[in-house]
Amino acid sequence: SARSRSLFLWDDGRPMRFYLRPGLAKLRLAPLVLAGGGRLCRVQEPGAVLLAQPGEAAPDGAISTEYVTECVERNRRLPLEPFLLAARGPLAFTEAEDAALLQAVRGQGTVRVNGRALWIELEQSGLTRHSWQAMRDRYLRHLRPRLWEPPQTEDPTQIKGLFAAANREFESTESESDSSDVAELSIQDEMERSPGETASDLKTGPEDSAFLDIQLQRQERPKSTCSSSSVVGQVVKTMEHLMEKFAVDLFTVTQALLKNSGDVEATSYFLQTGQRLDGYPVWSREDDLELQKDDEHVRNKLIAKFGAENVAKRIVFRET
Repeated sequence: SARSRSLFLWDDGRPMRFYLRPGLAKLRLAPLVLAGGGRLCRVQEPGAVLLAQPGEAAPDGAISTEYVTECVERNRRLPLEPFLLAARGPLAFTEAEDAALLQAVRGQGTVRVNGRALWIELEQSGLTRHSWQAMRDRYLRHLRPRLWEPPQTEDPTQIKGLFAAANREFESTESESDSSDVAELSIQDEMERSPGETASDLKTGPEDSAFLDIQLQRQERPKSTCSSSSVVGQVVKTMEHLMEKFAVDLFTVTQALLKNSGDVEATSYFLQTGQRLDGYPVWSREDDLELQKDDEHVRNKLIAKFGAENVAKRIVFRET
């Protein structure tokens, strides 16, 4: 038989009003409620039927979302009482779910982590038993603060070890965003070149090569005029400031510094936007491997990609 268009009307003809928190369940049930003459509230209103999914934290008086589907399947309005959920506290996260969250979020940019799209995707994938709001709250409030502890010592060996570990990670794996940036840049370069110009025809102007030579000659390793402890203390303060400002862990800050050749201003802009301050791409492991080659053609390609000044800075940064 045809589905009743008055399925969710009270006996006096008034439409039943339902409230369900935003999420996949609401997207799934909304068409059923509206097709049956009911209404959905944006906020919980007096007199509205409070819906909750079985297994989730249910306030007193909440009705199971199965009420809507059962009414539709039977094509008649059912009494609410049999679908009343027992009041219970929030569903706890297990260690396995915490581990799954940490793994899924690793490598994601700050904007994605603080937004909604990533968490909605994780809910759709069935990563945990929880809603995307619960997963996001769990990570931001409980898991992320545990990812780092500010160094309690200014031991240079400790800081050196941190950069070494981050550098190993940088050399072994890179985020998809970095790879896509490189690919997008390559495509853009091809689009902007004339039809007869190919990558092998790429030349660097004499002024760029000369500038690079001058930079490499000038940028010698500076002799420190202050104690090693003082320098490390400044590094610690800078990294703590970046972690606090962008709400990221110590490892993320270190990786960002590596990708931006240790430039604090560029790193800060990168953590905020995911892009370089000067418009150039961030350095990747593949770029560093190319930089190590004693090949003028390869070096010229890097200069065209990053600019002569950035190439010179990168060489000095990698040496130190």
